[in-house]
Parts: sequence; C-alpha cells; structure tokens
Amino acid sequence: MEGTETGWGRPAEPAPRWRALLDRALLGGRSGEDPEIVVDQQGLMRRAPSPLDGQPPRSRANGANGVNGRQSYGGYPQDYDDGYPPDARYRDEYRDVPRYPDDYDRRYPPQREEYSRYAALEEERYLPPPSNGYAPPAPDPYPSRIEWRQSRPDPEVERAVGVLRRDLGNPKVLAFANPKGGVHKTTATVLAAATVGSVRGRGVLAWDDNELRGTLGLRAGSARHARTIRHLIADLADVEAMHGLDLKDTLDDYLRHASDGSYDVLAGEESPRFAQRLDQYTVRRVLELLRRTHDVICVDTGNNVESANWQTVLQAADQLVITTVPREDAAFTADWMLDLLYEVGMGELAENAVTLLSCPTPAKSPLLDDLAGHFEGRTRAVAVVPYDPALEAGSSIEYAQLQPETREAWLKAASVMLEPFVR
Repeated sequence: MEGTETGWGRPAEPAPRWRALLDRALLGGRSGEDPEIVVDQQGLMRRAPSPLDGQPPRSRANGANGVNGRQSYGGYPQDYDDGYPPDARYRDEYRDVPRYPDDYDRRYPPQREEYSRYAALEEERYLPPPSNGYAPPAPDPYPSRIEWRQSRPDPEVERAVGVLRRDLGNPKVLAFANPKGGVHKTTATVLAAATVGSVRGRGVLAWDDNELRGTLGLRAGSARHARTIRHLIADLADVEAMHGLDLKDTLDDYLRHASDGSYDVLAGEESPRFAQRLDQYTVRRVLELLRRTHDVICVDTGNNVESANWQTVLQAADQLVITTVPREDAAFTADWMLDLLYEVGMGELAENAVTLLSCPTPAKSPLLDDLAGHFEGRTRAVAVVPYDPALEAGSSIEYAQLQPETREAWLKAASVMLEPFVR
C-alpha cells in the first residue's frame, strides 16, 4: 500500500491546490509564504510561536499595523470574535451580517415574537400534569390558521352521532319494507348501513333478502367473490358450529365489504329458483348467525309479502323502516302494508315503525309535507332525506361521494331508527 494516496492501489497524486489553501486558512497563513509548522508532544501540527504572541491587543482606532488598522496575530484579526471570518479578505462581505441576539429583535421582531410564543407552548406541553391527574392538551400554536374553516357544529348532528355510538344492548335487526318497487328500499338499506357503520366503525351488515333477483349486492360492497346467500346456506351447518375468531373469519369468506370497510354485505341470489330454499326455518338460522358477529343488521325485504322470508324477517325485526317516495302510489302501498301488519297481529311493530321519505328529484314535491303529516300519525317518526346526484345513476353507492347535506340527513334518520334501543 506504500506510495498510494488512498491505499487502494491507485498511484500517489499530489495534494490538490484547494487542500493547501485550506491548510493555510486553518493554520493562519495570510502571506505568500506558508507559515512555519511544528509538531507538539501529542503529535499534532501547530503554528510556530510568533514574536507577537502574548502582547496586549491593540484597539481598532489606534492605527495599529495589520489589515486596515486591525492588529493581526498569526493571520487572525484582533476583532475576529466580533463577527468577522478568519480571512480578512472577506471582511467587507460580512460587515453587515446581523448578529444574534444584539439586533435580532430590531431586525426580525415578528419572527422573534412567534418563536417566543411557540417556545412557551412547547414548555407548557411538557409540564407535569396537575394533581388531579388530568392534563389538558396543549393549545395549537397557530390557531388562526384554521379558525376560518371551522363552522358552528349542528347540535342535532352531534346528538345523532352520540346516539349511533352508544351501546345497543344486543344486536338489532332493521327491516326496510314496502311491497312496491322503486321506492328506494335498496338505497335506504345500503345508506343506513353505511351511515351507522361510518360512526360505529364495525359490526354493521346489509343483507339482500329479496328472493327475486335483488340488486343490493351489485350496488354495495366490493365483489371480491361471487358468493351469495346460496353459498352460505349450503355451508350453514359448518359455519354455525364455529365460535369466536374462527366464526368471523369463516363468515367473512361469504361477505362483501364496503370500499371504506364501514359495513359488510351479504348478497342475494340472482337465480329465481333459489327462492324456494329461503323458508322460515332457514331465514331464522341466518339471522341468528349474523347476530353472533354483527351489532346492526339492515335487511332489504323485497316485494312479496306472501313469501316466507319476507314474513320471517318482519317477525324477527326490532325496527321496521317503511321506505317511500312522495308519490301517491308509493304512499298507498305503504299504507296498505301497515293495515296488513295490524291484521296479522303485528300492530306494535307497525306503530313503532319509522317512515323514511326519500326525495327522487331536486325539486321539492308538493306531496312531501302532506305525506309526512299523514305518516306521522301512523308511525313513530318520519325522516326525510334529500335528493343527491350521486344516487341518480343507480350504480355503486359510495357514502363518501354524497353531499354533506345528504350525509347529515342520513345521520339524523339513522339515529331515529336506533334511538329506542340505546342505553
């Protein structure tokens, strides 16, 4: 390795000129001749002693010899500590550099004030907590940045969110029903599950119990697979025998999920021949299985009031939600269904039902107020949800794409549905 600069086999090269200049600057050289270098007892290179070493410094006003009246000791100006660099050639370039802290407050008062305020907040952040054990969060050091974005919260929305977050005691089944088609049953089922799931975060499911080719599985949830209620019923005995995490993991193979993960979807079967297999006994077994894994189960009941699955879901429902639009035929069918429930001994379910009025157009229907007043006298409550352009196409329903007014309306409507059960 001898005779090399780096020890890796390259031939020795003369030291570049910048290294010599650096050595001269560090060792105090100012003239054209290199200063005399000595090696001390520790093996360190130092500048040789100068005859001027040890002499008292001269003031910059006495015209002492040196550079522009400043006495130089070994190449360093006498007033080096006053803010000038070692090399006097660059003295004029640094003459006007502000020196902290002498004139910092005069030159930069806003920054200095902001830094002091921020430092005080940081110091407060790490203070020991009070004696009661509660330490309030540190205030935002820049609160003015977001004050203009904050709007006054709606007390009704805050109350609705509080209701949806509370404990329900045990799993609840919400049945969305109206024998007439085109009254937003599927849309209401999906949005109710999405709204409750967005607040609770988990434990919410939407089930398409329509025996005649329902579309809930197409409009909600990501189609990771093509499994439907038919596949779950085929393996129902094996799934029912599981418990805990094994049950949740196995059941998850038959479910689809919302894009944001807020709720699950049990898709209906597309083949009409499967309808005969959804008997009363099987539907009850499916509901009991879903109650073991989910807190809120929203069921789209379909249109056939004579089918076994329609009747079984309403008999097992904790809350009936009557969906309708401001049209006379839709309202008439909903009214007729309420009469039917009274006739078959389910008057209590009908009396405690919630009527959901969905607006299908941007313009307010002249029948809206009249129908709302009518169903207020027949059901426990009436909730009105506005028109939203994101729902007009009839494609996949994305809760995040709804207008803020629509999401607020659904928050209030969902809280009305679950309010009787919260603790």
